[in-house]
Amino acid sequence: MHGEGFFFQAFVYLAAAVISVPIANRAGLGSVLGYLIAGIVIGPFGLEFIGEEGQDVMHFAEFGVVMMLFLIGLELKPSLLWRLRSPILGMGGLQVGITTAFLTLISMLLGLPWQTSLAIGMILSLSSTAIVLQTLQERKLIKTAAGQSSFSVLLFQDIAVIPMLSLMPLLAVKAAPAISAVNDGHAGTTWVEGLPAWGQAVAVIGVMSAIIVVGMFFIRPFFRAVAQTKLRELFTAAALLLVIGIALLMSRVGLSPALGAFVAGVVLANSEYRHELESDIEPFKGLLLGLFFIAVGASIDFGMIFARPTDIAMLVCGLVVIKFLILLILGKSFKMGTDQSLLFAFSLAEGGEFAFVLFSFAVQSHVLEQGLANIIIGSVALSMALTPLLLLINEKLIEPRIGTKQQEDKKADSIDDENPVIIAGFGNFGSIVGRLLRANGVGITVLEFDSDTVEVLRSLGLKVFYGNAARHDLLHAAGAEHAKVLILALSDPDQMLEIIHMTKKHFPHLKIFARAGGRSQTYDLLDAGVDHVYRETLETSLRAGSDALRELGFRSHYAHRVTRTFRFHDEESFNELHPLRHDRKIYISKARQGIEDLEQILLSELKDTEEHPDAGWDTTSMLDEFGGREKE
Repeated sequence: MHGEGFFFQAFVYLAAAVISVPIANRAGLGSVLGYLIAGIVIGPFGLEFIGEEGQDVMHFAEFGVVMMLFLIGLELKPSLLWRLRSPILGMGGLQVGITTAFLTLISMLLGLPWQTSLAIGMILSLSSTAIVLQTLQERKLIKTAAGQSSFSVLLFQDIAVIPMLSLMPLLAVKAAPAISAVNDGHAGTTWVEGLPAWGQAVAVIGVMSAIIVVGMFFIRPFFRAVAQTKLRELFTAAALLLVIGIALLMSRVGLSPALGAFVAGVVLANSEYRHELESDIEPFKGLLLGLFFIAVGASIDFGMIFARPTDIAMLVCGLVVIKFLILLILGKSFKMGTDQSLLFAFSLAEGGEFAFVLFSFAVQSHVLEQGLANIIIGSVALSMALTPLLLLINEKLIEPRIGTKQQEDKKADSIDDENPVIIAGFGNFGSIVGRLLRANGVGITVLEFDSDTVEVLRSLGLKVFYGNAARHDLLHAAGAEHAKVLILALSDPDQMLEIIHMTKKHFPHLKIFARAGGRSQTYDLLDAGVDHVYRETLETSLRAGSDALRELGFRSHYAHRVTRTFRFHDEESFNELHPLRHDRKIYISKARQGIEDLEQILLSELKDTEEHPDAGWDTTSMLDEFGGREKE
């Protein structure tokens, strides 16, 4: 890299990331858009801190995508991947096939040769694995139906890059010089170069089989030996060695290193070293992906965009709109809800990072002219930069208007029970409360909005009704008019507040008991008129502290007494702070004073116990001592 040296370039990239990402997160834009903006600002068309070397940095940073797919593979056990085979082959295959066909037809109608049109169609059918998965993970959407479908399609696209690379030389519009096979490191000689088609296929199958066999039988003993050294840095080096070695091996046979890393991750998903591998590789993956996003932003050729703004705008809008419509129809065809189909379509409507590789190879193969390729590459880079923004528009403007429809498609159960207690939500908290009430002969009516949870609970012999307790008609059918208590055991604070407001309006006689995750949510629930609020971590935390005191040699009676004292004064402080919660300065000051006062009270009790040992007497210690003497 030129400029003022490697350290200057490293400083520029790191400073851009550290400054831009917190600002972007604070503005609700997400880290990916922050990285892209940083790249634009420091790039050749911004502050010019980096120049042509940005392309070299991108090639290096693409290794972050390899690491990301390795980590994703670690989260996917082979059994789960097998269950995803239908969306990977079905949805992924249809998306690539339909999008390629549609974009090829449009390119031909614009007067391009069919070979060039097909190349453009194939390349633009791909989406950005790095940007989409990173953005979905940040927004905690990767486990949704849209997130899983997006992942399946992206995995198929990564696999599809291999035949696309093989097909490019066959699409040459004019005679092309001999070109070596291309890998993710872009051009280079491979082991399978010059082999017949069947020989290449055998080599590919052999390498993939070798990765699976080595992963199943040899990697665990290898990591066991490394772990026995008890050197954390050596384990980190071994983890990086594994991923880099797989990337090199896959490149040598002309395959995608990202695909090989993913397969290796899946093989090691059941390994006892999975968590160590994740924690060691995660920081490198995050830094390299951030570097990749900055390089994408810096690579956008604004000079060309400003020279041909109409053409670029039409290409970007056309690409996003066409892919969005195809994906939306595909999502609905696979029975996804409206909100999930929209999220799926917005996620994958952009171009992908493999376009930089494939367009470069297409130019070398004389399938595309350099000028046309530059225009399309600029459009792809812009579409990638728009992806986080499109997802933000969907989240802030579209989803609030259409609501979450994914589970509404299932009709709520008809309820034939009428009991004194209604429980909304039957997870860990609700199920314990419900079992205690049932064990004492109290009838309960359980409402649960997660259909999967309903099926599991019914298989355990529990009577649970599917439905959203925020619906007035459903709560009425559950016997709210004659019930005495409504217990809210949900994890969604907004949904709980919605149920509380509806209950206070239509069933004001019901006493509401609600769980809360912390002080802030507890205050919100009290303000909404809840009769009894329970901070679910308070009792467990106090019990753990009490047990720790006993383990450290404190008397059981003393541990029990100070725990009870702590609870009393904490609740007293909680009630005093409630009216002050909106004045942050006074609230923090009072809270700090309350913490200091409570510590002084407990230290005073400890001093009294030390001065009067009889105050620490308790039956548990006596029984332990007596039992010990009997054994002697």
